[in-house]
Amino acid sequence: MQVQLQKLADGGAGQVTLSDEVFATDYNEPLIHQVVTAYMAGARAGTKAQKTRAEVAGGGQKPWRQKGTGRARAGTTRGPIWRGGGRAFAARPRNFEQKVNRKMYRGALRSILSELVRQERLVVVDDFNLEQPRTKLAVAALGKLGVSNALLVTRELSENVFLAARNIPGVGLVEVGAIDPVLLISYDKVIVTEAALADLEAMLK
Repeated sequence: MQVQLQKLADGGAGQVTLSDEVFATDYNEPLIHQVVTAYMAGARAGTKAQKTRAEVAGGGQKPWRQKGTGRARAGTTRGPIWRGGGRAFAARPRNFEQKVNRKMYRGALRSILSELVRQERLVVVDDFNLEQPRTKLAVAALGKLGVSNALLVTRELSENVFLAARNIPGVGLVEVGAIDPVLLISYDKVIVTEAALADLEAMLK
């Protein structure tokens, strides 16, 4: 498969060959949904915790005698119906992780990348380097590519690019080794350098 290769240095264009095994697979929406849901669930902290009546401090003394007061019998002031008492069904820390094997995860990434190519949302550039860490230069480079809301994927994220692009609204930065399905579907365009593209193909074959 051939796609256009943008050359930022001289503003020209060329062609780059993509692997059909990675960038020409069928769109598997149920698989993508499962992997994205599992990835987002794994990011949940799950640290919510409350105390039961057994864990709340105090309440050891019977508030009043068993009979003769006209009130309902009570053995503790730490029951769920009392102010300051424990919860009836107290929340506990839990793990929200969902199991997704490696074959499914890579298959979802291949499906997402293939759909990006079909929708012409994958932009391949020869390189993305800036001489100075200036946001103005990063905006100009993105303007040459005709994108505003985009994820930039590079082999190694240079300090100049990071400092220049980190404050641009709608622009994300990630190294190819840290890519994930949620990032890929969160932007209108995905800009991939030629070096990162080779790493991506090797990773997903």
